[in-house]
Amino acid sequence: MQDVNTDNYRVKQSVALSTVDTYDDLGASEKQLKKQLKKIRKDLGEFQDTMYAHAKYGVLVCLQGMDTAGKDSLIREVFKDFNVRGVVVHSFKVPSTLERKHDYLWRHYIALPERGKFSVFNRTHYENVLVTKVHPEYILGENLPGVESVADINEDFWAKRYQQINEFEEHVAQNGTIIFKFFLHLSKEEQRNRLLRRIELKQKNWKFSPGDLEERQLWGKYQACYEEALAKTSKDHAPWFVIPADNKEAARVIVASIMLEALKKYKDIEEPELDDEIKANLEIFKQELEKESK
Repeated sequence: MQDVNTDNYRVKQSVALSTVDTYDDLGASEKQLKKQLKKIRKDLGEFQDTMYAHAKYGVLVCLQGMDTAGKDSLIREVFKDFNVRGVVVHSFKVPSTLERKHDYLWRHYIALPERGKFSVFNRTHYENVLVTKVHPEYILGENLPGVESVADINEDFWAKRYQQINEFEEHVAQNGTIIFKFFLHLSKEEQRNRLLRRIELKQKNWKFSPGDLEERQLWGKYQACYEEALAKTSKDHAPWFVIPADNKEAARVIVASIMLEALKKYKDIEEPELDDEIKANLEIFKQELEKESK
């Protein structure tokens, strides 16, 4: 099985998604990939335990991708060995009435991880430069000053949004949030196959929406928007990684490997030392507890 080379997936400059592979098996069978993931996620779970005791960092994991890219199953499999209190998943849907009364980053800011925990954003603040760029009429629902029609939503508007997102991520990173951003890169043909499975398998029917087919017709526009967002917002403190998503097992191993490799570099994250006085009296405390059983 091949080692995961982080640099192969990290976005460092502009990217043409049509030239990037959507399939990778890491030279391993499905069984081998599942075995490798089991090992990595155990290490991630142990890291989170230590991070919780250390209580100075939180981890934000952002997942983006076209419909059926495998975000839900990736979350389920990668974080399976975490303490359930150590990871919180947020699935951002169409903004609520309350959320629309605030700026577009508000609902994401209040969902950021506590120190010691992981937060996973299933769809993220990037929807505000993706789906809204494909459907600029959605912006009108935000009731923004100076935006009276779609004609007001110009290139300067989007440039400011990229700047705002970069500043938001820089701010939270400077205050102890470790950020990972993964784009699950799915081929159009694999999406077709997965949509067909949702229709053919009764237990998956609930996942299917006719709207998925409508958005599929806008595939090219979405790819262009992703390319721009990836290029303009992949930073050292908040890097983007393009993950081949046609093979779900390999995608999970790649994502987990990237996180574990990066997190291991934080050498200051360790369990805190006991107070010297408490440490000196541990034997006394032990004896007191042992006496209770006699």
